[in-house]
Amino acid sequence: MTLIIAEAGVNHNGDILIAHKLIDEAARAGADIVKFQTFKANDLASKSAPKAKYQLNLTEENESQQKMLSNLELEVDHYYELIKHCEDVGIEFLTTAFDLESLSLIEKFNLRRFKIPSGEINNYPYLRKIGDMKRPIILSTGMSELVEIRNAINVLEKFGTDKKDLTILHCTTEYPAPFIDINLNAMKTISKTFDIDIGYSDHSKGIEVPIAAVALGAKVIEKHITLDNNMKGPDHKASIEPKLFSEMTRCIRNIEISLGDGFKKPTPSEIKNIAIVRKSLVAKVDIKKGELFTEKNLTTKRPGNGIDPMNWEKIIGTISPADFNSDEVISL
Repeated sequence: MTLIIAEAGVNHNGDILIAHKLIDEAARAGADIVKFQTFKANDLASKSAPKAKYQLNLTEENESQQKMLSNLELEVDHYYELIKHCEDVGIEFLTTAFDLESLSLIEKFNLRRFKIPSGEINNYPYLRKIGDMKRPIILSTGMSELVEIRNAINVLEKFGTDKKDLTILHCTTEYPAPFIDINLNAMKTISKTFDIDIGYSDHSKGIEVPIAAVALGAKVIEKHITLDNNMKGPDHKASIEPKLFSEMTRCIRNIEISLGDGFKKPTPSEIKNIAIVRKSLVAKVDIKKGELFTEKNLTTKRPGNGIDPMNWEKIIGTISPADFNSDEVISL
């Protein structure tokens, strides 16, 4: 069953009440996990770090990246409050750490798994520390090449991560990600190259791409959720509102069922239609007993409860064992 992650991220805008609402909406939308982000702005970005273009378009123009991030921080006590809320509504709490201090903090939360964001795929000290925690890990790979994924896996394994506990998410790090840059088939390349579980972290508009990813074998889907796409903040425009998230979840669950076991055979629902839809050998004209069956006096018509038309050549040239009226199903 696909693990569906509702990425609340920083869409709480630093407001704990909004964070609580995001948990409620993620649970109602059928997500398995709601994920936040944990960081200290001063440890994550230097004062000179620029904003991405999409961030410039959605936040104060003269505000630094560090200042923007500082407005999106949550207090330590807030996380324990959110963890309790998740327990109450029956959804798994997860948060991504973006610096070593925050990684030490979330280690105290006793999370079931850790999530490594795309930007940390080449952060050796970070990978070393999280690998040593020896928990299941989900690794996003936006902006990376196969060699960088391999290097990250090697570091994680070196410091204690079991490969069977690792899931690699294909991702396009742009907000929103243009469809031409999604390259979903790269997910299959990752799976084949590393013989590892795969998933997809989506930043595209709409819900069709994550649904397609499930059909291609994704074991994990991550998608940003927001209360309102028009809210102020860097990620709201690349997120989906709860109603659409719920629709995505419904579609994914239907796709999972539809994939089946891969063995081609008539299904229980269609067996009853075989006799209705297929054809049998039928008398094209009146046929007398002892007359030869020929191309001129036989045809094929529904229903399919008589002689299978694939026996055509076996029947042509044989003797009719009885009288058959025109349009009558042939029986031997």
